[in-house]
Amino acid sequence: MKLIVGLGNPGKQYEKTRHNIGFEVIDALSDRLNIPLNQAKFQGIYGVGHVQGEKVYLLKPLTYMNLSGESIAALMDYFQIEDEELVVIYDDLDLPVGKIRLRQKGSAGGHNGIKSTIAHLGTQEFNRIRVGIDRPPSGMKVPDYVLGRFSKEEQEILGEVILKCANACEDWMSKPFLHIMNEYNQ
Repeated sequence: MKLIVGLGNPGKQYEKTRHNIGFEVIDALSDRLNIPLNQAKFQGIYGVGHVQGEKVYLLKPLTYMNLSGESIAALMDYFQIEDEELVVIYDDLDLPVGKIRLRQKGSAGGHNGIKSTIAHLGTQEFNRIRVGIDRPPSGMKVPDYVLGRFSKEEQEILGEVILKCANACEDWMSKPFLHIMNEYNQ
């Protein structure tokens, strides 16, 4: 079993913002893997399908970013999904746009969605894909920046980044996450 979660905020006003890159990856995976997000439960929207003989859940928590862990933990508890069967995809200010970084564990690094996930799972040991959104320009507040939209130049890079994240998730169906890390963290 695998659970792939993309973090973001629900609502039209947050679509295509930097903070919602996780949602965009889930939407791409939904199309690519033919797993419609057609079920609303666990304070989220999710879909279930099979990929390479593996049962796969795709989840977009609808709790708003700071409470993402509530939705993730509820779905994991209900379907008895283990921590090592989870990957969380989210935005990262410390990586430039166009970069992704895979990790198997670690702190929240200031990301409220990951803080919530750690608190609700009771562990820092779960797989993550961090997607670079870069730092805000001088004088701009972080909340305004992460809730802002990507520039035209950044949008051109995003298609490749979303594809790279989707590829990593699909590769994870047949390889250990550590192998995927070695392949994509270059």
